[in-house]
Amino acid sequence: MNKYLLEIGTEELPYKFIPDAVKQLVAGFEKFAKENEITFSNIKTYATPRRLTVLLEGLPDKKEDVVKTVKGPAENIAYKDGNLTPAAQGFAKKNGVDPSTLFVKDNYVWAKTEEKGKSTKELLEENVSKIISSLNGSHFMRWADFDVKFQRPIRWLVSLFNNEEAKISFLDVTSGRISRGHRFADMSVEVDIDNYEQELYKAKVIADAEKRKAEIVKSASEAAKSIGAEIVFDEDLLDEVTYLTEWPVPVICDFDEKYLKVPDKVTVTVMAVHQRYFPLYKDGKLLNKFITMANFVGNDGFDNIKAGNERVVVARLEDGVFFFDEDTKKPLEAYLENLKDMTFQKGMGSIYDKTMRVVELSEKLAKETNAPVDTVTRTAKLCKADLATQLVFEFTELQGFIGCDYAKHCGEKPEVAEGIKEHYFPLNATSELAKGIEGKLVGIADKVDTVVVIFASGAKISGSQDPLGVRRAALGVLKTILNSDLNINLTDLIKKAIELLPVKVEDEKALFDKIYDFFVQRLTILLSDTYKNDIMDACIANTDVLADLKGFISRVNALLNIIGKDYFAALSESAGRIIRIIKGKEIAEMPSADLFKEDCEKALFDAVNAIDEKQNSEKIADELAACTDKIGNFFDKVLVMDKDEAVKNNRLKLLTLAKSKFDAICDFSKFSV
Repeated sequence: MNKYLLEIGTEELPYKFIPDAVKQLVAGFEKFAKENEITFSNIKTYATPRRLTVLLEGLPDKKEDVVKTVKGPAENIAYKDGNLTPAAQGFAKKNGVDPSTLFVKDNYVWAKTEEKGKSTKELLEENVSKIISSLNGSHFMRWADFDVKFQRPIRWLVSLFNNEEAKISFLDVTSGRISRGHRFADMSVEVDIDNYEQELYKAKVIADAEKRKAEIVKSASEAAKSIGAEIVFDEDLLDEVTYLTEWPVPVICDFDEKYLKVPDKVTVTVMAVHQRYFPLYKDGKLLNKFITMANFVGNDGFDNIKAGNERVVVARLEDGVFFFDEDTKKPLEAYLENLKDMTFQKGMGSIYDKTMRVVELSEKLAKETNAPVDTVTRTAKLCKADLATQLVFEFTELQGFIGCDYAKHCGEKPEVAEGIKEHYFPLNATSELAKGIEGKLVGIADKVDTVVVIFASGAKISGSQDPLGVRRAALGVLKTILNSDLNINLTDLIKKAIELLPVKVEDEKALFDKIYDFFVQRLTILLSDTYKNDIMDACIANTDVLADLKGFISRVNALLNIIGKDYFAALSESAGRIIRIIKGKEIAEMPSADLFKEDCEKALFDAVNAIDEKQNSEKIADELAACTDKIGNFFDKVLVMDKDEAVKNNRLKLLTLAKSKFDAICDFSKFSV
C-alpha cells in the first residue's frame, strides 16, 4: 500500500492555533477520502511552531472504476419503427456511450457507463491545496499581494506520494521534497517519507508533539533534580511550551529571594502564565528558581538566555512587590468604598451594589442551610474587595487569590479568607469546587446574581456570546449544590435575586421563566453523561426541579430502577390511558363516593387514594403497579364521558387523582403518549 506526506512550512505559528490546525487537517483529509471513495489505514500528524505535517498510510493505487446504469427516455420515445430516435441518440451522446449499447428495461432505455478511477496521486495533487486553504482560525493574515489568508506566511511545502513528488501549489509556493531543520541549525532536509522523523531529528527538530512533550518533562525534571528541586507540571503550560519549541533545552534561572515575599500565586503567575517558565519547588515550598525551555541549538549562548529571562522575570516581580507593599498598607475592607466607582454591568449598578446583593443572598442561604451566618456574610462583604487593589488590577487572573492572601494578612478568620478565594470556584469546567461552606454559599449567591443581572440587562446568550460567562456561572451553581449535597431552593434564590435587582423589571415572571429554563438546560447538559435526556425530561417536566435538586437526582435514579422492572410496560400503558382521556380536562378535586355507579370506581379510588405521594418513587411505582388491573377494569366497564355531567366530572376527578400519583414519579407522557 502507498503513503502520502504533506508538510506545510511556515513562519512561527501561534501555539494555540497548532493543535486545532492539526485537527482541521485530519478532518480535511478524511473528507477528501470519503468524497473520492478511497481509503487509508492510518493517519499520523506532526506539528511544531514552523510546520504542520500529515502522513497518510495504506492508500490505494487508484480510485476504483465505477460502473453505473443511467435511465433514459421511455421506450416508445426512444424507438420509432425499430430505429433509435434523436432523443435516444442524444441520450447516448450525453453519456458517452455507443448508441448500439443501449438496452431496454422496464419500458425505459438504459445506458451502462464506466468511469475510470483516477490515480490516488493525481487526486491528491488536485485536492491538497484546497485542504490547506480550508484551514481557518482567528487572526489570519495576508502577506505580499495575495488575497488568500493563512495564520502565518507559508515558506515551503513538501508533498510526496511514496517517495515521488506529488506537485501542489499554494499561493506562490510550489511543493518539493526539501524541508528545513531548526532555524538555528540552518539545515535543509531532503525528506524520505519512511524516515521523516529521523531526518528532521538530525536537523534538530523533534517533529512529534507527544515525543517533544515527553522530552520537555524528562529534561526539565532532570535539570530540577540536579539542584535538588522538583517541578509540578501544569498541563496547559506544558502544552503551550510544547508548541513553542522544536528542540527544547532546559535552562535553570534564578532571582533574588526578596521577591518571594509576595504571595506565591503572584510569583507563579508571573513565571508560568506571563513568561511561560516552570516554577521550582523544594519540599513543597516555592524556590527563587525556575526553568525556561529554550528553543535553541548550539553550545554557546545559554548565559545570554539565562540573563535575559532573569531580567524579564525580575522586572515583573518588582512590580508585584511594589503593588503588594502598597496594597497591604490598609486592610482589605478599606477597599470596599472603591468598588462604588467600578461598574459591574452597564445600567446595573456598581460592583459595590453587586456585593451588597451578594451579602443579602448569602445571608439567606446561610440561614436556610444552618451555616455560620457571621463568617458567610463577612466573606460575602469582602469577596470583591480585592478588585480595587493594584495587584489585581495588574494581574486580573488572580482575583480571589489575592483577596484571600490580603484577608489573612489583615487578620480575617481563615474560613473567611478561604471563602473569598473559593467563591470563584469552579474556575473552569474541570477545576475544583469550593471546599468551605463560606466559599460554596457566597459563590452560589454571586453566580446567581450574575446570571439574573445579565438576563435582566437584555443581553443575548448564544454560542458566540456569553457576557461574564453566565453558562459557566450556572454550571458552577449546579455543580456546587449537587456535589456538596446542599438543601438549597434555587427557585426561591432566583426570585430573591430578581427582587434585589437595581432596576425595575416590567415582567418579573417572564424574566424568571427565562432564567429557570436556562438553569434547567444547564442541568441536563451537566448530567447528560450520566443520564439519558428522556429520563431527565420525564422527571423535569412536571415538577419544580430547581426547588429540590437533591430530590430530582433521587427521582431520576428511582425512575431508572423502575424502568428496569417487569411491570414498567403495564405501568406506562396505564398512565398513558389516563393522560389521553383527561388531557385538558383535569379537575383537581377529590371525587365523591356518592357518585360512584360501579364497583370498579370505588375499587380504583380506594387503591390510588391510599398511595402516599411523599414516599419513595419506587414504592409509589410498586403500589401503582398493583393498581393496573383496577385501572384496566375501570376503563373496560365505565364510560368516563357519561351523559350525566356530575358523574362525568366525578370520574374526571378520580382519574386526575390517579394521575397525580403517577406524576409523583415522573411525567409518563414522555414515554407513553
